[in-house]
Amino acid sequence: MEKIRAFLRWMMIDPHHPEIAQAQYNELKTQIPSLYALLMVNAVAVAYTHFDIAPTYLTVGILAPILLITTFRMVAWIRARKVDPTPQEAISKMRQTVILGSLVSVIYIAWSLSLDGYGGPAERGHVALFIAITVIGCIFCLMHLPQAALMVMVIVTIPYLVHYLGQNQDVYIAIGLNIFLVCLVVLQVLLNGYRGFCKLIESQSDLAAKQKETERLNAENSKLAQTDALTDLPNRRYFFNRLEALISEVEGTDRQFAVGVVDLDRFKPINDTYGHQLGDQLLMEVGMRLKRLGLPNVEICRLGGDEFGFLYLGDIYEAASTGQSICELISRPYRIGELQVSVGASCGIAFYPDAGTSAHVLFDRSDYALYNSKTSLRGRTTVYSAEHEARIRSERAIEAALQSADLASEFQVYFQPVVQLPERFVVGFEALARWDNPQLGRIAPDKFIPIAERAGLIHRLTLSLFEKAVEQIKALPGTLSLSFNLSAHDVTSAETVAALLEIIRRAATDPRQITFEITETSVIGSYEAAETCLQVLRNAGVKLALDDFGTGYSSLGYLHRLPIDCVKIDRSFVAGIKDPIASGVVTSIVNLCRSMKMQCVVEGVEESNQLELLEAMHCRLVQGYHFSAPLPFEDLLADARENGRVAGLPLSGTAGASSFQFFRA
Repeated sequence: MEKIRAFLRWMMIDPHHPEIAQAQYNELKTQIPSLYALLMVNAVAVAYTHFDIAPTYLTVGILAPILLITTFRMVAWIRARKVDPTPQEAISKMRQTVILGSLVSVIYIAWSLSLDGYGGPAERGHVALFIAITVIGCIFCLMHLPQAALMVMVIVTIPYLVHYLGQNQDVYIAIGLNIFLVCLVVLQVLLNGYRGFCKLIESQSDLAAKQKETERLNAENSKLAQTDALTDLPNRRYFFNRLEALISEVEGTDRQFAVGVVDLDRFKPINDTYGHQLGDQLLMEVGMRLKRLGLPNVEICRLGGDEFGFLYLGDIYEAASTGQSICELISRPYRIGELQVSVGASCGIAFYPDAGTSAHVLFDRSDYALYNSKTSLRGRTTVYSAEHEARIRSERAIEAALQSADLASEFQVYFQPVVQLPERFVVGFEALARWDNPQLGRIAPDKFIPIAERAGLIHRLTLSLFEKAVEQIKALPGTLSLSFNLSAHDVTSAETVAALLEIIRRAATDPRQITFEITETSVIGSYEAAETCLQVLRNAGVKLALDDFGTGYSSLGYLHRLPIDCVKIDRSFVAGIKDPIASGVVTSIVNLCRSMKMQCVVEGVEESNQLELLEAMHCRLVQGYHFSAPLPFEDLLADARENGRVAGLPLSGTAGASSFQFFRA
């Protein structure tokens, strides 16, 4: 019983193998039109030989509608070649073919056997030949649909055999048996071929499935390789691959797009204060916001650390506002556990092809625009412009000159006196770098020092200038202190710190006469490394001063967290000291330093009325152009040797002034 059910399922085209069914149908689309053509040609030939001896209704009347139906079916199959059905549609079509094939077989065998009673041996032999070659041809044409081939063979050969067995003529009986046996053999061959066909399709299907799985795994691996694990945003690799592809896509057209770089503001202090785990959680929250942003024509990626990039493919005039929207979204407060934190974001944008036509150049340009935002427009979006291009060219020239500069001959140290009030004598000097390049001329420190930092040349430059400053200050009469500025790279480099202390040792200078000035921004980037290096200096006896005090957002905190001995009040407060608010700030800082037993130096004193106000506040140490501009060592030395004075003021420890220790609280 089970075998019967299995046979019936097979006859009805088992839907459990849809890939085989679809392959069968694709083969039948090319074979069945040939089957119908074979039927029509053979039928017309038989009708032609029987036209004069058989009734007209058999040779023409019945055959005409049969041919019409056959032609209709052939055209339908020819049209089907242009259609790719689904597996289920293919199964339904083949089931229909089995039924219609059986019906056509009944019609043709009944028609051909009805002609067998007319004519002589030649005409009857033609009918037998027609049935034999037609059924064998149909079986071969249906080799990819054995269900239909089996039905055709049964419907045709059994009536054919019965008909000729009833003739009691040995020749026709032999023909009938011969055709029946041949059809059985042909059917067996067909079934064997069909099984091979099924195995081939199954193996191809398995191979295709494996290839699909391989492609899926490759796609997953590719996605993982181009996805940031922390934020689930596309990563740096994806960003640059997509940027390269986008450049190739728009090259030779008038299309433009924008490359943006976004950097978080104030992320480093949060990371240092609350730990890397909270920093990672914050980055995840930022990533979630950016994924939900849903801006059209914008692809956002995480480039690494707290830096994100985006590609903007929309209206180029809206790119800057899009960058600003991203910054504002990032700047909203975050709730992480019980803690609420806030970060800002700054953005730089460069346009293709105005800013560049390669991925490297476009990214560098947008990064340069970001740098301008970070330094002068924090929290805003800067679009790379011709002004930036000119500045880059200038900075490249400066960097090239730095690379080949003779530090000993091109760089000089200028000294600006620090004056003690109310006695008004010089207690020390701040060393300031000056550079005269043979090709570029005089270059300001605020230009060449950041470039030296970015180019990795600041270590060599700092040591050369400091060694020169120490040797020169020793040559001056009196007991004088030396203040020297350290960059962000200096205060986080253990190698530089060790080299600075070695210079002091070799010069046989009291470390307590050396003050290294640092700024809040120089330690904020890598606080832990800076704290370690500064403590090494402090332990060696060197004094530390916090420069530009009052301009940072957390300067007061650094007075407690770092081993600071001196505070230098920024010149911006002195410039507006007549204003009650500025005056109050200066008074507060002076009193704060006095209570914390720290030295306090007021910078930027340029007018006599400013000096009078500072004296009234009991400020002890000042410096500025009111007393002297920074002077080259030669002028300083000549003035000091001639009369023991600088800018008309006596030097500490000389006959014209009592000894004063700048490092003393």
